Amino acid sequence: MGTSTKFKAVAGVLGALTVAGIAAWIYQLMNGLGVTGMNNGTSWGLYITCFMFFVGLSAGGLIVASSASVFHVAEYKKVALPAVILSTVCICCAGMFVLIDLGGIQRVWRIVTGPNPASPLFWDICVITLYLVINVVYLYFMKSKKPGAQDKVAIVSRFALPVAILVHSVTAWIFGLEMAKEGWYSAIMAPLFVVSAMDSGLALLLLSLMGLNKSGTFKVEKKLISNLAGLLAACIAVDGFFVGCEALTMAYPGAAGAEMLAIMATGATAPFFWFEIVVGVLVPFCILVFARNRARMGLVAAASVCVVVGVFFKRVWLLLTSFVVPNVAGAPGIISGSSSAAHAGGVDVWAITSSYAPTWVEITVAVGVVSLGVLAFMLLSKKLLSKAPQSVSAGEAAEGGIAAKAV
Repeated sequence: MGTSTKFKAVAGVLGALTVAGIAAWIYQLMNGLGVTGMNNGTSWGLYITCFMFFVGLSAGGLIVASSASVFHVAEYKKVALPAVILSTVCICCAGMFVLIDLGGIQRVWRIVTGPNPASPLFWDICVITLYLVINVVYLYFMKSKKPGAQDKVAIVSRFALPVAILVHSVTAWIFGLEMAKEGWYSAIMAPLFVVSAMDSGLALLLLSLMGLNKSGTFKVEKKLISNLAGLLAACIAVDGFFVGCEALTMAYPGAAGAEMLAIMATGATAPFFWFEIVVGVLVPFCILVFARNRARMGLVAAASVCVVVGVFFKRVWLLLTSFVVPNVAGAPGIISGSSSAAHAGGVDVWAITSSYAPTWVEITVAVGVVSLGVLAFMLLSKKLLSKAPQSVSAGEAAEGGIAAKAV
């Protein structure tokens, strides 16, 4: 993005990957979800993992942006616009993954004509739609030059903050209210999702700001990045604490979750669990907890990458752990429903454990969606940030100072 030629080259590569993803999705529509690795035992896979991940990335960005106005933090107001752009792109990617996972997208209109108000899935659709509308309205008023537009930004931010928290809480309740899944049925699921959204969204925002700064699209002071990195360290600590609380509750002698913890710690999803604990929590926290490390942009970038990848791995083990052992009793297992078992006979059709691995179709579609998201962020940043004010006014700075003293 440093020059026009580089920008076009990157955009061309992302465009080609997007086209490949669209082609793979069309192939999936023509042949059904049987071309994916999902089956009766594991009915959610890479698409829903990415959905959870991108909802978190989006919520984290909007929480930072709206907090700037709600709590009068003048420093954060400087990055509110790129944060909202990032939030809008991520929530659109999350919505695309839901539609892709439906399989029969031609019947998506049934959500409107035959909704089930008691379903957390319907709640999530409503909240995500509201969240997208708030993001668009937020962007409109932030870029508007009409008198009083900035006052409206402050009003919208007061709605944006609770909705940003709610959107990830409702996503968590999709899992947390599933009584039949021991690994999901937990009251801490919503707080765990929200804090994961904070650290992953903030980490992605830091990486985006450093990229925009390097390209010359949007200038950000190193002091502000160091400040945000300190906030990220606090979020990582809270995230690790919540995971520890959940693991302790599951591991306590006589607890019902011991089997799930064994799968997480030593079973099929153990590599994802320990990667998230070590690389996603311990390593970035140990880096960012020291002020001198937060002043070094290379270390901040490395820690942010660790957090983003670690939270994605958390979504993997959180989703798939509860699918490993089918919740059936008095039967030899479940009919797998996988492509490999479609033509099997006798006892070969039964499965007592579930296995899942994404196919080339799922991977290509996911890469296509991510590429489209990156391309959209590049284009929106180039259009909306090039003429954006990159510093706060003296009045805003004074307001932030007064608020800080009051706190």
